[in-house]
Amino acid sequence: MSTKHEQIIRHIDSLPVGEKISVRQIAKALKVSEGTAYRAIKDAENKGYVSTIERVGTIRIERKKKDNIEKLTFAEIVNIIDGQVLGGKAGLHKTLTKFVIGAMKIDAIMRYTGAGNLLIVGNRTEVHEHALRAGAAVLITGGFDTSDVVKRLADELELPILSTSYDTFTVATMINRAIYDQLIKKEIILVEDILTPPSEAACMNVKETVRDWYNKKKETNHSRFPVIDSNQKVLGMVTGKDVIGQDESLSLEKVMTKNPLTVGLKTSVASVAHMMIWEGIEVLPVINEQQRFEGIISRQDVLKALQMIQRQPHVGETIDDTVSKQLSSWENTGDTSFLFEVTPQMTNQLGTISYGVFTSIVVEAASRIFRQQKKGELAVENMTIYFLKPAQMESVLSVQPKILEAGRKFGKVDVEVLNGTEIIGKALLMCKLIDK
Repeated sequence: MSTKHEQIIRHIDSLPVGEKISVRQIAKALKVSEGTAYRAIKDAENKGYVSTIERVGTIRIERKKKDNIEKLTFAEIVNIIDGQVLGGKAGLHKTLTKFVIGAMKIDAIMRYTGAGNLLIVGNRTEVHEHALRAGAAVLITGGFDTSDVVKRLADELELPILSTSYDTFTVATMINRAIYDQLIKKEIILVEDILTPPSEAACMNVKETVRDWYNKKKETNHSRFPVIDSNQKVLGMVTGKDVIGQDESLSLEKVMTKNPLTVGLKTSVASVAHMMIWEGIEVLPVINEQQRFEGIISRQDVLKALQMIQRQPHVGETIDDTVSKQLSSWENTGDTSFLFEVTPQMTNQLGTISYGVFTSIVVEAASRIFRQQKKGELAVENMTIYFLKPAQMESVLSVQPKILEAGRKFGKVDVEVLNGTEIIGKALLMCKLIDK
């Protein structure tokens, strides 16, 4: 049986996009306390079902899929620019296809502006009206207002007209940054994207017996099952090791491994891969915020997802991507070394290389030296940085990794970083090796 929290989430999900939601309305409709309704609405906001805007309220928005995550709703734009809604509140749930800066004459602006666009412009009332009639929303910069006629038109067409105190350049930069951050998120595959749902995932009830396990194994051809109770909470895992030699009439509660490792829906697949490697696990139960069973994720699922990530082009770059691109190899007295130029975005407030970037360089260099020697990929288990001297902006560093030990599943590598002939950093990495 589902909890009141889950019932509220399902109710919100069933509401039409664009509908306004309030704590009191939800509490009255589902006969729950206002505290329960408030917590569920906040959860729905985290999951992307609704968006809350100051002085407007909470509205149901379209939940994004991975393929359109780079598109922002007008409701999200309001929060990003710390703006206010002057009119057209009913259209806040809509997504914008692109934004246009209106620094041109009106006829030129209208050539570039169309349905689904966001026109960023100052206090030019006639432009506001033309843009709305063309199907575009309007963002007024500089904290200016617009006419009552334009506001009524925005309400009638259900197209938001927004205002912000920021200037046009700052607003465009903020929106671009938000889109870029979304693109990075798009590349990060989460457990919820690849899990096997409860309808397909084989699991067992805590009251079932060892005999039932053998029947389930025969039926599914699997041997590892999450064990759940009547409230769908994961209590344990049962495998062939647990049941072998046990009396078939024993309940699973007596033989299962209790308090198993679990993962959440929003856990990244890369984190799950590390967990499976460290613990030697083949299958992990997936749970939601209420600790209820949501499915399983297997080692095969994780490997397929990681292979898929490698084949995809990266659109939004993280700092690690930038470090990887800037690290170039060269031969130095028979040993492989790497060159790295310290660019402005790699520095701290003092203009010297940041600690985080130095760590990324060391790990990337160690990874490459193991790949070159066909040792496979590595996952860093422990890293010690002995010392780190400042490296100024535009310095060209020489990164020299040296493998000290390389077993079948374990490796140790020492990395020296030089600026000219001076050693400015030294690190020792203990790694686990992953066969591809």
